[in-house]
Amino acid sequence: SQERSARLRRWYELMMENKEELARIITAESGKPLKEAQGEIVYSASFVEWFAEEARRIYGDVIPASAKDRRVLVLKQPVGVAAIITPWNFPSAMITRKVGAALAAGCTVVVKPAEDTPLSALALGELANQAEIPAGVYNVVPCSRQQTAAVGEVLCTDPLVSKISFTGSTATGKILLKHAAGTVKRVSMELGGHAPFIVFDSANVDRAVAGALASKYRNSGQTCVCTNRFLVQKGIHDEFVEKFAKAIEKELHVGNGFDAKTTQGPLINEKAVEKVEKHIKDAVSQGASIVTGGKRHSLGKNFFEPTLLSNVTTKMLCTQEETFGPLAPVIKFETEAEAVAIANAVNVGLAGYFYSRDPAQIWRVAEQLEVGMVGVNEGIISSVECPFGGVKESGLGREGSKYGIDEYLEIKYVCFGGL
Repeated sequence: SQERSARLRRWYELMMENKEELARIITAESGKPLKEAQGEIVYSASFVEWFAEEARRIYGDVIPASAKDRRVLVLKQPVGVAAIITPWNFPSAMITRKVGAALAAGCTVVVKPAEDTPLSALALGELANQAEIPAGVYNVVPCSRQQTAAVGEVLCTDPLVSKISFTGSTATGKILLKHAAGTVKRVSMELGGHAPFIVFDSANVDRAVAGALASKYRNSGQTCVCTNRFLVQKGIHDEFVEKFAKAIEKELHVGNGFDAKTTQGPLINEKAVEKVEKHIKDAVSQGASIVTGGKRHSLGKNFFEPTLLSNVTTKMLCTQEETFGPLAPVIKFETEAEAVAIANAVNVGLAGYFYSRDPAQIWRVAEQLEVGMVGVNEGIISSVECPFGGVKESGLGREGSKYGIDEYLEIKYVCFGGL
């Protein structure tokens, strides 16, 4: 474990030494603004650093035995080969969050990066070689969109693979789960979300607006923990909408990811743009109002205006499925119970956010929200020390934190008799 720790540590150092180049690869592949890409590399490297440290803390147990002539031990051993299937929205961090844990545990990995962003995975491989991580430990299998389903199926059905870790859509996750069932593999899934962002009358509205801007429009709304539904209590509704619209117009700049003032890059592809358009058209046809934005950006191609909708209802498509784009729909509510009911009336539960200055309300709502992660008066909550993952159809297992390495370890009980 000491050697694993040292190699991972070296890999982390190389990522930090090369962070500019790695960030430029992300921006070139996904369009993400360079500043966000640089942030992702630091975040990405931090998982390698964290698990380099955790590698030396994989403790077993000695259990008091019921019989005098026995000793009872618990060992933790690597599960074996782990297949890692990752998405395009965080092409580096989604890899290291899984691979750091797997390598720390003593597993080898086969990484299948998203077909849109294979270069980040290969760049990490080059640095793994430089860190003297042995050949065959970190493997990358890039493939075309046409081959993705077939490669995914092989990784999930091959008996040599012991563990699948996947981040991506709920629909794809369910297909992979079915494939993995044939050989009863260990499975971790981090799937789609539909994050509610509740602003109560007691909130600090300015702070709520700042949190809303960060949570919704990071990576142009293309993250699984992005807010997808804003629920705003009637007492402060109009003030919040007005201030949020002003903040969007003043602080967000759509443009080329390599341009220093850009905060909003393009969406990943044409299909993503069409989904945002479909959600807006559906909402407007049912009575929603466009407060700002609402259409493709004049830059063309996959650029879209950051959009804010009001007069939104729970019958609209944008409040029933994840948009994965720069669209913020606002629903007005009256009571806390109503807000919690709307927030929980979905089959997924990854992240949830709310703003309140009432301590009793904070406890009630934090406990009642059916999600794996809650941000109270915070719009950005991901960090390496904290367990990342969801409930319901948002997934299985947790990543990062002291819990993340458990996904790659088997527990073996040893009964030592005849003493």
